[in-house]
This record gives sequence, C-alpha cells and structure tokens, in this order.
Amino acid sequence: MIHLAIDIGASSGRHIVSRRENGEIVMKEVYRFKNGPVKKEDVLTWDLRNLCTEVVNGLIAARNEGFFPDSVGIDTWGVDYVLLDEKDDPVLPVFCYRDERGAVSAKKVHEIIPFKELYDHTGIQFQPFNTVYQMFWDKEKGRLNEAKDFLMLPEYLGFFLTGEKAHEYTNCSTTGLVNAATKQWDKELIEKLNLPLNMFEAHPQTAPIMLGKLKADIASKVGFNCDIILPATHDTGSAVASLAETKAENSIFISSGTWSLMGVELAKPVTGEKAMAANFSNEGGIGTIRFLKNIMGLWLVQCLKNELNDEFTFAELAKMAEASRKFDYRLDVNADKYLAPESVTDTIKEECSEKGWLIPETPGELAHAIYVSLAHFYDVTAKELEEVTGEKFKNICIIGGGSNNTYLNKLTEEITGKKVVLGSPEATALGNILLQEKCYR
Repeated sequence: MIHLAIDIGASSGRHIVSRRENGEIVMKEVYRFKNGPVKKEDVLTWDLRNLCTEVVNGLIAARNEGFFPDSVGIDTWGVDYVLLDEKDDPVLPVFCYRDERGAVSAKKVHEIIPFKELYDHTGIQFQPFNTVYQMFWDKEKGRLNEAKDFLMLPEYLGFFLTGEKAHEYTNCSTTGLVNAATKQWDKELIEKLNLPLNMFEAHPQTAPIMLGKLKADIASKVGFNCDIILPATHDTGSAVASLAETKAENSIFISSGTWSLMGVELAKPVTGEKAMAANFSNEGGIGTIRFLKNIMGLWLVQCLKNELNDEFTFAELAKMAEASRKFDYRLDVNADKYLAPESVTDTIKEECSEKGWLIPETPGELAHAIYVSLAHFYDVTAKELEEVTGEKFKNICIIGGGSNNTYLNKLTEEITGKKVVLGSPEATALGNILLQEKCYR
C-alpha cells in the first residue's frame, strides 16, 4: 500500500509518500510549499485558502510522479483552530498562535478560573497562545456569535477534503479545554468561561480515525480517490508515535524543529504542584500521555536566518556557530520576547547587554548564543523531568529535523551529561504513516 503524509509546520509544508519494501518503510518527498503567518495591521493570521490549495497541489504532485495513495493523513502544529458558521464555512480570519490576542485574554480567563484550577483539570502548561485564551478572546469580540462549530486546523483540512468532521485527541489536548483524566471536553471549564456548549458536543476520538473519501470535485482534480485518515494530527503526537521504531530505552525525547518539545511518555497525567510549577504539559499521545515542555527551539535560528536574508543555510550557520564558540550564553529562550520578535538579533543583544555578557556580533556568534542557550535549557528541563517523575534517564532521543544539527546535539550531550540518541529526522511523517498503516491491520 502507498500512504501519503502531509506534514505542515509553521514555516513549510511537505507531502511525503511511503511504501514498505522488504518490511521497511521507504519515504519520498514529492512536494514542498512555504507557509508562515501573514501580518496585517499588527495581526498575525494564517492564509487558510492557500493552505487548502497547497494540500491539493501536493496530491496532484504525487499523482504526477506516479503515486496513487491508498490513504492520506494530515498533521500540523497544535492550538490553532477554524471557526465554522451555520453553513460550515470558515469564519475568517484564522488567527496564528503567535498573535498577541491570547496573552491579552489570559489574565481575564485566570480571573474567572485561576490557573491552578485550569491545570488541575487539563494538565496543560501555561502558554499565552493556548486555545482556551484565544477562544475567550473570540467570545469577547463577538466572533463566536457567528460560529456554530469549530475544528482544529488539521481537522479542518481533513473536512475540506472529505466534507466529514471529527475531533482528534492529540491535537484537542493542546487546547487547555480537554480534561486530562477523562480525555474529553471539560464541560465544567467551558461553562465557567461561557463558551457555547453546542460547539463541544462531538468529543475527541483516539487516532487513527478513518474520516472518509475525497469529495468528488477534489478526487476529479487530483486524479484519484483515497481514504483520508486523521493520524495524531498534532505534529508532536505523530513524531512521538515514531519512537516505537527508534526503540530508545530509558530516554527523554526532544522533538526538535521550530519548537523543541521535550519530555517523556507516561501512562497517566501528572498534574501536581511540582509539575505545574515547572510548567509541564500533559498532552495526548497514542495510548500514553506526552509529559513535556514547549521550548522555543529552532524558531530563533529561523528568525536569525530570515534577518540575514537567507544568506546562509542552517548547516552553514551551525558550522559558523561552532567556530565562534567564545562564551557560555544562557539566554532565556522561552521568554515571551522571543515568541515573535521584531528583530531576534536586537533582542539577543539587549539581553546580553542587560546581563553583562559578551555581546554577539557576527552571524556565527549569534547562532552560537542560541544553540548553547537551548542546550542549557534542555539540561534544566531534564533535571525537572527527573525531579517531577522520580525517574532517572540515561539518554536523550532527538527526533525531527533538528536531529540533523550536529553542533546542537554535541552541546546537548556535553551540557546534560546524557547520551544523545538520534531518531528519525522525518519522525513526524513516519509517525503519521505508521498510524495510517494501523487502520489497515
């Protein structure tokens, strides 16, 4: 069978086809497109129409290369969603999580429901962009008056292809509106925030979910029909699902990309005081809880690369960083100021100046400041994980595109004192595909 994983991140999307050869999964990228938030009048949104167009373009590209998939699965980042009106048309715009609206509403939400109560119910770490804060902003602005339903972004893309709706647990768990224990929408929280209960009638389902076939018009356009499956539609959920192939025992994982998602898989959520104080999240996995922390990750290097007008590749920046190692920086890489900086270069220099550190000037020095700071943050997080779970871990398994960064891997091993084990750089697509395969067993 041929399966196609559509893996969409905050900066690009990819269509990857796969088949089994001698029992091994062989993958090939057949299409790639650019993605990113659109800024207009200081508001950050996603171009939903373009995302839908590119999803279809990638299916056409697969056909043009001679691939006719039996199934397609889509994953994206978490927390963002599409409001639907009574005709199931999207209520635009679709906001990007990096927009400041969530931070504006967080304080108001906590006045109604103290964060400790939210955490007791959901086990989700505080992030100003969590869906619960974004949706409360929508309510206050009257946008929910137009809405009769909503879907998380990858669920909407599945709906666009099939006309069928479903909520998938791993992505819904990132909203801050799912009860960690029951894995269902937390109606108590929803009622306290006066969000429309009718929007939460369909509860999250466990992946993989067989959603349906392509709509006739789309099947005609792409030249084939196939099953559309909801894998773990949260990209980290799919990435962590690939760990079964890695077989890295006694390991902390880091799903390394735009974000670094660092944690362990647990049988049950941990929502006590220590977990809350350390700001760990209990996100849904495939039969597990992904107990993890969101770390800003390679987003900062992406920002730097953009500010340098893409003069250097990521590999070149890493090589220049290693050659520029002069100072042991510990930037507060998870600070809000790095979420959507006007200039990451200026922000780094300002923090270094405030702390009396050597100010990085060259691209290599700036990249080194980011990499070594990330490694130190990984070290702190590893120690917190061991403190909260009461377990000791020998290894750190790095998966995703960031696993190709040999300099960051070297720093991580050196600073944490743990062995770095490399998993698949295509972990998200691999997990997506493994879950599609599960539907046919």
